[in-house]
Amino acid sequence: MRPRAKGSCAPDLTDCAARYVAQSRSKRSIDVIKWHVRLLQSYIGDLEPRLIHDQTLEPFVQARLAGGASSTTINRSLEVVRTILNRAARSYRDADGRPWLEAIPPLISMLAESPRLPYPITWKEQDRLFRRLPTHLGRMALFAVNTGLRDSNVCGLQWTWEVVVPEIGRSVFVIPAEAFKTKRPHVVILNDVAWSIIEAQRGVHPIWVIPFRGRRINAMNNNGWQQARREAGLPLVRVHDLRHSFGCRLRATLAPKIAKRC
Repeated sequence: MRPRAKGSCAPDLTDCAARYVAQSRSKRSIDVIKWHVRLLQSYIGDLEPRLIHDQTLEPFVQARLAGGASSTTINRSLEVVRTILNRAARSYRDADGRPWLEAIPPLISMLAESPRLPYPITWKEQDRLFRRLPTHLGRMALFAVNTGLRDSNVCGLQWTWEVVVPEIGRSVFVIPAEAFKTKRPHVVILNDVAWSIIEAQRGVHPIWVIPFRGRRINAMNNNGWQQARREAGLPLVRVHDLRHSFGCRLRATLAPKIAKRC
């Protein structure tokens, strides 16, 4: 970590981030912000806002690239930095009314992003990848590929969202609008595989459906996922490709039935 200037009492990025989190209203946003701040902490956490720019962010960017993070993921962290610095200049004030950042912050450069086409995995690839995942992560991946849920929704699935449907003898989960990307409530339909995972998780945690060591996981795309996909010979498969796999398989199942009706 970089030490503060000797005798300096000026707020650092950690102070700014703490205020930003405290003022955030969306629980989902807070969790995402905290995750990015933790990534940034050891690189710029104790730097004053005026000292944060492209050059001081370069070690963070290079370390994330070396760790296999995509440009898109890194840019999300840089966007958090941008927002925090803008708040420090425009909104955050000390007891004397002075801004925490006395000038408009420099523009933080984003990395060039090259969108990659979806990669629905085959059943053989799924078996090769999933059996190399840690147990909890394999369970989450299996749930994702059988429900089509995004990474954040699998990680953040809560028991309070479960709704019993007596007519079918099982439940669905209704994700509230504020926790879903489209800002609309989303009903999670559980096939036999997804339902078996739900049943196995009952009583594990009072809030989170699939936790790890008593807490919520922030993202499935962690070291365990990255190591497993390398060992499986699938180094470019993303967690989001599980959602594409679900969609592809659903279309393949429904297509003959739709054709028959026509």
